[in-house]
Amino acid sequence: LDEPNDTIDISLIEGFNVPLAFTPTSNIGGTCREVNCKADIVDQCPDALKATGGCNNPCTVYKTVKYCCTSERGSCGPTDESRFFKDRCPDAYSYPQDDPTSTFACPHG
Repeated sequence: LDEPNDTIDISLIEGFNVPLAFTPTSNIGGTCREVNCKADIVDQCPDALKATGGCNNPCTVYKTVKYCCTSERGSCGPTDESRFFKDRCPDAYSYPQDDPTSTFACPHG
């Protein structure tokens, strides 16, 4: 690839079922760190979002623009439900336009 960085993100936009972590094997330039979502979200999942073996996303449950972010870009913000996920997994996407706090880059190598 011609890109100087590898981009890493964890998304909870479609829901949650297992904790995970991406750990760099090297730290070239000192800019890389582990990106993770290690919380036990399944056991803490709000009743309305509970699913067999996991925690659903609000869009799947409520099917509204507020949760699905189907209107124009920039019109979707955090909700109480996305904050539930973000509070437990600060590195992860909790709603579709959560890029600034949820995309990480490490130099190749």
